[in-house]
Amino acid sequence: MIGLETIGSALEMAVFVILAIATVFFAVFVVTAKDIVRAGLSLIMCMFGIAALYVLLNAQFLGIIQILVYIGAIGVLILFAVMLTKHEIGGEPGED
Repeated sequence: MIGLETIGSALEMAVFVILAIATVFFAVFVVTAKDIVRAGLSLIMCMFGIAALYVLLNAQFLGIIQILVYIGAIGVLILFAVMLTKHEIGGEPGED
């Protein structure tokens, strides 16, 4: 019969693999995104993945700090990016 520790370690490994793949996917999307807002949102998701990996490694304090400091800063970065970039309202640029 399979022990409870074996199931727990297998589940922990599966969660780690899923988090690692998602974090790498979002990190690659940050680099390849053409839109600054999508790149910023992908960076937030990447930082959430890293925070979850910290929690998985029993470093809860680092995970919370990751969320509070880095994700808060990236949220402000997206806010400034949206406010400072020029975007035409009501149609495609050069449509006239």
